[in-house]
Amino acid sequence: MADRPEPLIGASVAIRTVHEEAEYAARSDAKVLLTGESGVGKEVVARLIHSKSRRSHAAFVTMNCAGVPESLLESELFGHMRGSFTGAFRDRTGLLEMAHGGTIFMDEIGEMSPRMQALLLRFLEGGEVQRVGAERHVAPVNVRVIAATNRRLLDRIAEGAFREDLYYRLNVIHIPIPPLRERREDIPLLLRHFLQQFSARYGVGVPAVSAEAMARLDAYDWQGNVRELRNVAERLVLRPRSGPIGVEDIPKEISRPPSVVAATGKPVMAVPGVADVMYDRIVNGGESFWMVVYPVFMSRDMTRVDLRQIVTRGLEHTRGNYKILVDLFNMPPEDYKRFLNFLRKYECQVPHQQYRGISAPPMQRPLESQPA
Repeated sequence: MADRPEPLIGASVAIRTVHEEAEYAARSDAKVLLTGESGVGKEVVARLIHSKSRRSHAAFVTMNCAGVPESLLESELFGHMRGSFTGAFRDRTGLLEMAHGGTIFMDEIGEMSPRMQALLLRFLEGGEVQRVGAERHVAPVNVRVIAATNRRLLDRIAEGAFREDLYYRLNVIHIPIPPLRERREDIPLLLRHFLQQFSARYGVGVPAVSAEAMARLDAYDWQGNVRELRNVAERLVLRPRSGPIGVEDIPKEISRPPSVVAATGKPVMAVPGVADVMYDRIVNGGESFWMVVYPVFMSRDMTRVDLRQIVTRGLEHTRGNYKILVDLFNMPPEDYKRFLNFLRKYECQVPHQQYRGISAPPMQRPLESQPA
C-alpha cells in the first residue's frame, strides 16, 4: 500500500488554488509540469496528485535529474543489461519499469542534457523502454509522468538548452507553485505543523511561539521556501528552552532583518519589529486593532514601547486625529472612548498636537474626513 502523502498545508488563496489544480490533475493520466522555486513543495504536490489518482495503489517513483551523473542517467531511467558497461555486473531494471502502472516524478527536468531529452521524448511518444546494452525493447510500460523544475523552461528553449517539443509533451497540465514569501499567511500553519511533527519524532512537548518571534518569522523572506522553514522548525524543537520560542531562539540568519540598500549603495539592515508587523496587518491587511494588537499586548508579548510605536505611526497618517485613527485601525466609531481609555490605562496615549499640520505619509487606502 502506498505511503500516506505529506499534506499540502496552507489557507492562502494561492495554496488553495494549487490544491484545486492537483485534484483536477488527479482525475486524468495527463502529464503534469510543476514549476516553482526550489523548496516550495513540488514533490508534495506530485505525491498528492498520485494519491488522489486511480494509480494510487501502484508505485510512486522519484528521480532527481540533476542528482544523477550524466553517464548513469540513461541506465537509471531505462535500466541496463549485464556487461553493457564497466561495473554492470547484472541486469538492472530502470525506474520507468519500476513505475509501471504508477507514477514517475522527474524533478529538475530542466537540467537534462539534450541527449537525455531526446531519449525521454522517444519514450513519451510510444512508452517503449530499451535498456542500455539490450538489442530490443522490453514490453511497453504504462507510466504517468509528472515533471518539475525551478527553471524557466521557455528561457531554456530560447537558449537552445531545452527541446521545445519535449516541453509541450510535458506541459499538458501546468501547476505553478508560488514561493512562501508570496503566501505569508501560510507561515504560521506550516510552522505549527512542523513543530508538531518534530516534537512527536523527538518525544518532546510542542513549543509555543512568542508573538515577537512569530512576527520576525513572518517578516523573513524564506528564500529556501517551505524546506527552509521545515529545517528551522526542527532546530527550534531540538533547542532546549524553559519557555516559548523567542527571538533569541531563532537562527541568526532568520532573526536578522532583511537587508536594504543605503544611500552609499551598501546593504544595511532594517529591523522589522513586532510593531511594524502588527501595524502592517492592521492598516494594509484590514484586521482590527482589537483582534491583532490587544490580545498580544494583554498577554505581555508586546511592550508599551511597541504599542506606542503603533499609535505614533497611526497618528502620523491621521495628522493627530484619534477619531480617524479609530477608523484606520478598523474599529467601529463607538469604540473611540474605549480605545482612549485603554491607552490611558496602560500609559500608552501619545500626545496628538505635534502631528497637527504635518503632511501625512502616503496611504494604501484613503481616510475619510471626520471631526476631531
